[in-house]
Amino acid sequence: MNIGNIKDIPRLGARVVKTKQGDIAIFRTADDKVFALADKCPHKNGPLSQGIVHGHTVTCPLHNWRINLADGEAIAPDEGCAGHFKIDVDADGQLVLEI
Repeated sequence: MNIGNIKDIPRLGARVVKTKQGDIAIFRTADDKVFALADKCPHKNGPLSQGIVHGHTVTCPLHNWRINLADGEAIAPDEGCAGHFKIDVDADGQLVLEI
């Protein structure tokens, strides 16, 4: 599923894609890596897309849980998984989400 261009997402930012599987947050890091997670923190379902991106993690805006962008896992001591999706960037910068 083509969801736009990497340039549509600011560095250290996110955007939300609505799908039949629910909202998916697409994150862009400072080093232009792109990750896709379910837009729900595993703690209390906070909107991860509204969190702060730093390195390859996002901090949930509700209770400061840190989530690894690569696999959706909470960083210890917290436990849980937001769920992640495969996303690729083609040669033209187009984002292709696999759901």
